[in-house]
Amino acid sequence: MSAHVDVAIASMTARGCKVAGAAMLDACANVLEFDIVEGDPQVVREVLDAQFKPSDLIVADHVPRVPSLFVSDMDSTMIMAECIDELADFAGLKPQIAAITERAMQGELDFEAALRERVLLLRGLSEGAIAECLATRISPMPGARVLVETLKAHGCKTVLVTGGFHQFADPVAEQLGFEMVVGNRLEVLGGELSGGLVGSITDSSVKKAVLLEEASRLGGGGAITLATGDGANDIPMIEAATYGLAYAAKPKARAAGDGWIDRGDLTSVLELLGIPRERWVWE
Repeated sequence: MSAHVDVAIASMTARGCKVAGAAMLDACANVLEFDIVEGDPQVVREVLDAQFKPSDLIVADHVPRVPSLFVSDMDSTMIMAECIDELADFAGLKPQIAAITERAMQGELDFEAALRERVLLLRGLSEGAIAECLATRISPMPGARVLVETLKAHGCKTVLVTGGFHQFADPVAEQLGFEMVVGNRLEVLGGELSGGLVGSITDSSVKKAVLLEEASRLGGGGAITLATGDGANDIPMIEAATYGLAYAAKPKARAAGDGWIDRGDLTSVLELLGIPRERWVWE
């Protein structure tokens, strides 16, 4: 470890950063903190990524602290699946729909057009497939409930905002402890999916708007906010947050964040915020 630290400090210094030192946090013994008094955050990211990959990282211009608002994506962030892909399996269309999902997540397709195309392919699927999918295919991401409940216990408001569907997000939010849910809704007619959606679309702009609106209610422009996500649809929200963290993310989302979680589970977020384990709310 010490050799990597020395190389990292030398590399940052050579690229114009002034590094005051580096030490393990007293409260979180697994966290190495670099005190950088001057320098380009992108240089810091690149150097630390090169020296400590895979890593969990946050870059901030102050000592990270507990946010007053936490807004998170759901699919492949708070749960271990893409709901629409798993639901498509019940219609025998998973490979076809999953391919569209992957391209949308990479930022290669217009989100709304890709969403409507996939939902249309599910037309005629029994409504009962949703409950079966929830029961058999949807599991929380490791550390998700501990993260949410710990942040709540420290006074943070928690919001689950998804480009997926309320039929999945509402029970997931209840299971994990989220206080608010924003998402899309599948239209059901006569016990079957109609191939359409009810209401307006929750896309990247809505995710960002939710974060900014809730932050304004909590404390105006001074509210400390945290956002987590993994795909292109999460980028505006991640960029708008005080701490935008990309979780096991696609390259574009990872590049947009103030940091990333590539190594640990979601409880790594708590460690990066400096919350000691004895103050976590365990399941």
